[in-house]
Amino acid sequence: MGEIKIIDVHQSIFALNDKIAEEVRRRNKEEKTFMINLMASPGAGKTTTLLRTAAALKEKYRIGVMEADIDASVDAEKMAAAGIRSIQVHTGGECAMDAAMTKQAIEEFGTADLDLLVLENVGNLVCPAETDTGASRNVEILSIPEGDDKPLKYPLMFEVCHCVLINKIDTRAYFPFDDDAVVKRIHARNPQAKIFFVSAKTGEGFDAWIDWLTEEIEAWKA
Repeated sequence: MGEIKIIDVHQSIFALNDKIAEEVRRRNKEEKTFMINLMASPGAGKTTTLLRTAAALKEKYRIGVMEADIDASVDAEKMAAAGIRSIQVHTGGECAMDAAMTKQAIEEFGTADLDLLVLENVGNLVCPAETDTGASRNVEILSIPEGDDKPLKYPLMFEVCHCVLINKIDTRAYFPFDDDAVVKRIHARNPQAKIFFVSAKTGEGFDAWIDWLTEEIEAWKA
């Protein structure tokens, strides 16, 4: 009978990613650059939300956006057209950004002169939640048409996010959505998560979101 080789694995498979993520966070902290990892399903309104957010803060902060997609450059072009400094990041088929990709993108982009850096991650509710990018804060957008059951179906996404924006509240008349239920479901997974109901189209609810974001930026820069 042959011998059985036993290998003790003491490090997580994500250990290297987590190490690089901490390097990214440390660099951003030293440079006083507050970084958001913005995540959502396709069509939830990431780009529209980002455009309105940038419009509200552009007089106060220097803002940059890294648009991550498997292919194409549509979103980066929208940012550039709005006068927002941006870079397109192609993930080479990967369904989300990891810390190494983020570090490379930051080095290529040059972010030391930015107050706010937003990584608009690849659109889905699974892969982006699994990997730490080194962001200062994770923000998730859940739109009304997607339904209030998403925190039950994709729990990890809501566990890792510091803030959840419930977007497209202007469509409430057309889609069944229970505000109280979604808040309870999110807080069951993440009691500390901040939740704001907004409309990126009309601007409703944006003041509270902008106030929270401003406080987070200032605390990071302090």
